[in-house]
Amino acid sequence: MTSPSDSPLSPADPALVAASAPMTENTFMVSASGTDDPPPPVKGLRRLMWWIIPANLGIFMLWGAIPGILLPQQLTLLDADNKVANLAIVSTIGAFLAMVAQPIAGQISDHTRSRFGRRAPWMLLGALAGALALVGLAFANSLLGIVIAWSLVQILFNFAQGPLTAIMPDRVPVRRRGTFATLTGIGLMGGALAGQIIGALFFDSLTAGYLFFAVFVVIAITLFIVFNPDRSSADLPREPFSFVDFLKTFWVNPIAYPDFFWAFTGRLLLYTGYFAVTGYQLFILTDYLGVESPASVIPLLGLISLAGILVATIISGPLSDKLGRRKIFVFLSSAVVGLAMLVPWIAPTFESWVIFVAISGFGFGMFQAVDQALMSMVLPSAKSFAKDLGVVNIAATLPQTLAPGVAGIIVIAFGYAGLFPIGIALSILGALAVWPIKAVR
Repeated sequence: MTSPSDSPLSPADPALVAASAPMTENTFMVSASGTDDPPPPVKGLRRLMWWIIPANLGIFMLWGAIPGILLPQQLTLLDADNKVANLAIVSTIGAFLAMVAQPIAGQISDHTRSRFGRRAPWMLLGALAGALALVGLAFANSLLGIVIAWSLVQILFNFAQGPLTAIMPDRVPVRRRGTFATLTGIGLMGGALAGQIIGALFFDSLTAGYLFFAVFVVIAITLFIVFNPDRSSADLPREPFSFVDFLKTFWVNPIAYPDFFWAFTGRLLLYTGYFAVTGYQLFILTDYLGVESPASVIPLLGLISLAGILVATIISGPLSDKLGRRKIFVFLSSAVVGLAMLVPWIAPTFESWVIFVAISGFGFGMFQAVDQALMSMVLPSAKSFAKDLGVVNIAATLPQTLAPGVAGIIVIAFGYAGLFPIGIALSILGALAVWPIKAVR
């Protein structure tokens, strides 16, 4: 147990003291390295630390509820015989567009000049427009309508999520990023699991569920912006638009930036392995494990996973700050997720799935607590944090693009049991990928 003075958010923390210090004329500038400290937040680091939780909670509740529960159920009601193939089609198209949208949104926000800062306008517009797209998804009654509506949801909410991911390198000092990543991870994974739990409550009322999440995310993002205003970017130098630079949004040279490449690869592999399995949880429960009422057990599974995630994130983030190490935590988390998949593969029962959920939740929580801090320290340039983090987040969205289609083929060819060895191999490879990183211990 720590004393108040030892708390990660202690008032005596120099980072917090600096956060409340007045700005000098030349304080607000971009640096050339992701290892430099940015200007402190306008309203203080403590407030930002706590408000990042509900902001991520709002967005990731969507990703927990819709692709894992509401969307599969909507497609089941539409055409039960082709639900696996239809889910693969809808998920693949939507996730591909999300993969493209987030770095574009990041680059646009990097170049935005307004009295409200670079990020806030796009976060708010993305949330509002995304909420309208969710309303459209709620009333879609054909496969084409669902594809269009879900694609718009993915694109628009990534215009909110992309700038949100730049908050850490924009405003958080390097030595506090493990703790900030922990709080971000709590919001992220807590939101994903809360989305599963709440989404299960709307299993038989899909329209009401979509409308609920639309309203919730708008409130969460709006409150974050209001209580954590950004510095004006109106006086920042305007950089001319270049179409070549725009195309470079999707490319970071692995030779020039090898640490960035390895960090990206590690996240890509782990996410692909993880989503290849968990993305089909509803169908695994019904068709592989024989669970007759999945809506009644998904909330329990969400709570079990949440417990593991909370324990892992609360411990891992601050501990990585204290030790000054990131890689060992990312390595162990990837290995734990991979090993957890052995359980339902060897013993295909509901009880084994419960064990998998608990262990993988702990591993993924450890990963989320530290990986974002590691990523923020290997970014190529502070002038394009949001764009570079958008590229980084391709490692999270690309697996959601590939996994549904590939997993659907695997299920059709080999059954659900074929998903587990692939998930294990990818997770272990993701663990090994972090070791070549040199800039971070």
